[in-house]
This record gives sequence, C-alpha cells and structure tokens, in this order.
Amino acid sequence: MISIGKLMPSDRDVWESLFRAYIDFYQRVEPDEMYARAWQEFQADTRLHAFGARLDGRLVGITHFLVHASTSAPDADVCYLQDLFTAPDVRGKGVGRKLIEAVADWARDGGCSRVYWNTHESNSTARRLYDKVAENRGFIRYQIELSR
Repeated sequence: MISIGKLMPSDRDVWESLFRAYIDFYQRVEPDEMYARAWQEFQADTRLHAFGARLDGRLVGITHFLVHASTSAPDADVCYLQDLFTAPDVRGKGVGRKLIEAVADWARDGGCSRVYWNTHESNSTARRLYDKVAENRGFIRYQIELSR
C-alpha cells in the first residue's frame, strides 16, 4: 500500500539519496549545502514543502513544491510542483500518481487555482504519467543562470 505524508526527520538520509538520484537524472551537480538548505526548508514547511511516498513502509518517492502569486490568477495563488522522483524499482506502481494527487489535494485545500510543473522533453517515462493526469499546454522553458 502506498501512503503519502510529510517527510519526518528520520527520512533525511533516504530523502537525500532520492533527491541526489533526481539531480543525477538531470545531469546536474549541486553542492552539499543545497541539500542541507532544502532539507531545512522542508522541515520548516513554510516556503518550501515536501511529501514522501512510502510503499510498505519504505520511502520510495519524493516531491517538492511551493506556492506563489500569479498574474493570470490574481484572485488565487498557484502551486509549482518543482521536483518529483520515485525509486526506479517502484516505477509503474502508482507512486508518482499518488504524489501528484497529494500535491493537488494540498494545493486545493490551500485555495490554489492550479498545480503545474516542468519536465524535460526526453523524460518519456514520466511524460507517460503526466499525459494521463494533466494537460500539456505546450510551453517551452527558458532560463538565465544568475551569478551570485
């Protein structure tokens, strides 16, 4: 059985393993401080939020999300599902779908008007699920990296 809930302090090591696998999937390298900062934010649960998926008690999936204002939804905030990752051995078992549903329920309860996310066009495994649970509006993302 799949259960979804907030990440507990005891989830830290498994969460980081899953998050590092997510970062590796997108061929990025992030400093250790990024993981520490993200974990701290998720535990505070004020600006950034996270859920974990457990299958038979084992943490097998994570999602990270946040709420922000939107010019096209001026009477309600929107929820950005920033990261979603499931352990490779549980893909196709409904874990990703349950995580998306949990974020959508959380956002709905919080008064958000929509949930949205990005994925790489080559991520065909995830896109098979996304095409079933959401509408692809055809947007292309551009990004500028800013130096600090």
